[in-house]
Amino acid sequence: MNGAFWHAKWQRNEIGFHERQPNAFLIRHFPAMHLAAGSRIFLPLCGKSLDIHWLLARGYKVCGIELSDIAVRQLFAELDLVPRITATGRLRRFEAKGLCIFVGDFFDLSRQELGHVDGVYDRAALIALPAPVRQRYATHLISITDAAPQLLICLDYDQACRAGPPFSVNEAEVRRHYEDRFELTCLERQDVPGGLKGACPAMEIVWKLEPRNETAR
Repeated sequence: MNGAFWHAKWQRNEIGFHERQPNAFLIRHFPAMHLAAGSRIFLPLCGKSLDIHWLLARGYKVCGIELSDIAVRQLFAELDLVPRITATGRLRRFEAKGLCIFVGDFFDLSRQELGHVDGVYDRAALIALPAPVRQRYATHLISITDAAPQLLICLDYDQACRAGPPFSVNEAEVRRHYEDRFELTCLERQDVPGGLKGACPAMEIVWKLEPRNETAR
């Protein structure tokens, strides 16, 4: 699975992963992050998520990265914003009124280009990636955000029942990727109604990741 796969999804408008309303787990659990209005929140692999609308409406600044130019242009249009577009390294940066989205490969985004962030919200990034890529993703995310606190939503199901994406990322894997740098708290577990696209039972799990202090590392 490579960039061409996701570009084709957006070109054909095959975006079943795009939720038609702000995510219920975000609404319920984002307050547990204790981030004041005005904080800058990073959404990796963000698409044109309505979660961005929700965060902006509550006074947060939002930054993200998305591979598809189509998704980003639609996001700004749906927000009725006209972005300033500039080149930065291998990426392009779209900016307007508290919103900054980079277009390009996640692994091309550096800490310097991203700038300071106060928190990370990952609803469908980690679970969009195949197993060989997920450790690299987690390591890079921690690096470019300087281990900022994170709200992470994962799926757990029998991967043998269905090929991803979305992929199954169970508790053991979440701990493998993040426990060295974060205290992990499970905020909620909920069965997916009807299972994962009717193929098998699945559970959504919401994690809060709080950075360990220096003495605990």
